[in-house]
Amino acid sequence: MLRTWSNFSLSLRNLARHKRRSGISIGSVAFGITALILASGFIEWIFDDFRETTIKSQLGHLQIVRPGYHEMGKADPYAFLLPDNLPQLHNSGDEIHQIAAIVPRLSFSGLISHDEATLSFIGEGIDPQEQLYFGDALQISAGKNLSPDRPHHLIMGEGLARNLGVAVKDQVVLLVNTASGGLNAVEMTVGGLFSTVTKSYDDNALRLPIETARELLRTPGAHSWVVLLNDTDQTDMVLAKLRATLPSDQFEIVPWHELADFYNKTTVLLAKQVQAVKLVIALIILLSISNTMTTNVMERTGEIGTAMALGVKRTGILRQFLHEGMLIGCIGGLVGIGLGLLLAEMISNIGIPMPPPPGMARGYTGEILVSSNMILEAFLLAILTTLIASIYPAWKASRMQIVDALRHNR
Repeated sequence: MLRTWSNFSLSLRNLARHKRRSGISIGSVAFGITALILASGFIEWIFDDFRETTIKSQLGHLQIVRPGYHEMGKADPYAFLLPDNLPQLHNSGDEIHQIAAIVPRLSFSGLISHDEATLSFIGEGIDPQEQLYFGDALQISAGKNLSPDRPHHLIMGEGLARNLGVAVKDQVVLLVNTASGGLNAVEMTVGGLFSTVTKSYDDNALRLPIETARELLRTPGAHSWVVLLNDTDQTDMVLAKLRATLPSDQFEIVPWHELADFYNKTTVLLAKQVQAVKLVIALIILLSISNTMTTNVMERTGEIGTAMALGVKRTGILRQFLHEGMLIGCIGGLVGIGLGLLLAEMISNIGIPMPPPPGMARGYTGEILVSSNMILEAFLLAILTTLIASIYPAWKASRMQIVDALRHNR
């Protein structure tokens, strides 16, 4: 322990001998780590916000459906109807207490007409009270949300309204196939327009009170019971509990991430971008520290020869330069982390105005979300890259011939 401290103390003094060079090296490491924290934190915030918005505006955390509904339900939706009420799930363990709400949804499709325009749509009958639990993730951009007091008002996506040429308070006609195979139509009033994170959904979707949807389709029940949890991190735990509680031959419980195709593809793309940023930062640190350590070795050739002449082993020389590289990484990493946390807090308070990305319906104000794992990963990256960058110069120093090293300064 004492020997290790002595080595690091000597390394610190060696770095202090060339303050400008060491400062530039530490600054390059700090700059890279700060950039990594800000870039990773921004992507992490996008993941978190996109995930929660997708869950609360469309999918819920879990969906309870009939077995095979998501694979074959579009071909024969009325063969997969659930009963009006689910079995009681209360007093089934602590996991069930994580459930904030369970709401029914009835899915259907058909044609919507206004004046001379007719378009196809995908519709959902929902409980108008579910917004009390799901919040404002489904943003109402015009008009009002669904209400039990307005059973013949619907809300539709901004894209569908724009393509159909309708606005709030306009009258539209819905035409659908009923459960018995006939046709049924109903005249509805556009009560509001909404937008979600997924533009393709907004271009085709509308929602109306589930009781009105049941009358339109002439069928009771629902296609899915959407489960909203208090904490997204508890999804897998509650999923396992529900699968153990509900009979598998009657119910299938599907987690949100198996249904969020757009979210999954987007996160894969952004994760690859973060990996590319890490690679660039690692290369910058490697080149910077390798150049610094090589210069240090060249300037201290005479000292290295003297040290070996006095009995210092080659492994000791190797270890000394590796300690110097690691010390640069530790100091630069700590400075970068501190600066990154400070900038992340400042930027999050101000906000980052962002335009709508491809495939999304609206812009957003970004923030920087820094996690403990992100900080640890950044610190390890600083140490490992500087250590790797120091290996060749340190090995070169340790392989010097004593006589040649002693003659170097003559």
